[in-house]
Amino acid sequence: MKRVFLIVLDSVGVGEMPDAAPYGDAGTNTLKAAASSPFFHVPNMAKLGLFNLDGIDWHADEASITGRVARMKEASKGKDTTIGHWEIAGIYSPKPLPVYPDGFPREVLERFCEETGRGVLCNRPYSGTAVIAEYGDEHVRTGDLIVYTSADSVFQIAAHEDVVPVSELYRYCEIARRQLVGEHGVGRVIARPFIGESGNYTRTPRRHDYSLLPPGRTMLDQLLDAQKTVIGVGKIRDIFAGQGISEYVTTTGNADGIEKTLAYMERDFEGLCFVNLVDYDMLYGHRRDIDGYAKALTYFDEKLPRMLSLLKEEDILMITADHGCDPSYTKTTDHTREYTPFLMAGKKVVPGNLGTRDTFADIAATVLSHFGIEPEFAGKSML
Repeated sequence: MKRVFLIVLDSVGVGEMPDAAPYGDAGTNTLKAAASSPFFHVPNMAKLGLFNLDGIDWHADEASITGRVARMKEASKGKDTTIGHWEIAGIYSPKPLPVYPDGFPREVLERFCEETGRGVLCNRPYSGTAVIAEYGDEHVRTGDLIVYTSADSVFQIAAHEDVVPVSELYRYCEIARRQLVGEHGVGRVIARPFIGESGNYTRTPRRHDYSLLPPGRTMLDQLLDAQKTVIGVGKIRDIFAGQGISEYVTTTGNADGIEKTLAYMERDFEGLCFVNLVDYDMLYGHRRDIDGYAKALTYFDEKLPRMLSLLKEEDILMITADHGCDPSYTKTTDHTREYTPFLMAGKKVVPGNLGTRDTFADIAATVLSHFGIEPEFAGKSML
């Protein structure tokens, strides 16, 4: 049996791309920012070749690496989770998904309110924690939904679980997802339930993402067609709207995601286990918490030897990211347009540095190549 474990360290970019300035992200470097913390310690990823990647001249590299590594360039236009994961799976997106720096148009909200029977509060780009602190009381008093966005292509709905049951919030998100297509086809509609009392509202782990269907066939579809298992861990199923996924499990954070990945590594199957570890982005990148980001990377690195020990003869472990979210960048709290790392390990993987690749889709091509499948998209195998 052959298995691939593809782990996305959500937002762990490794330095600005050449076109970062038009995105407002000149000078950003997520990994370098995290490495500035005294809590940063990743000797296992370093041994694989993390600091041997192109462009990393601020940290000592390894004289002899054990992994096959590359710096990945995003060919698609954008810097969000959906487009990043789609490209990892083989889809090139020539146009960025729509964003709403001034809030959603009146006609969008009127249609949403008409079908849900509830009013709307906020309708601006906002921090997820700040928006419930500012609008939470009014929401509890009126029952109106807190609708907000960010620099990403998202339509987010926050609601207190005692005011709007989670199942009802999910139904409202399904309404929004059905409405937001075409011109206003945002990448994700996100349910953001929260609990607590005035002055002490906190978000719960019952977030749920509703993504656009991928606009074309991905490596996931091809794997299923070849009778391979495709397992999604974390928000992978949400990102691909369930398309191409044969089995999935949700997670409450990085630690839970790592433990569930380890459990799959101890199980027999043939195919792909596709993992997203979201805390780097959600808890530390967007909140500009350098030490928290560093601790999370250190924690993953501590678990890496266990993952490597569970690889069977034909298995491959891949580690990458979908965009950046530099915790030291104070101009915004948004994602950053950065290169991403690619580290590959396995008993039959030949170590080496492949330089800088032209597209994240090379990852998908590599996965399919391992199973003897010819990709239906532009991408070159790195095996």
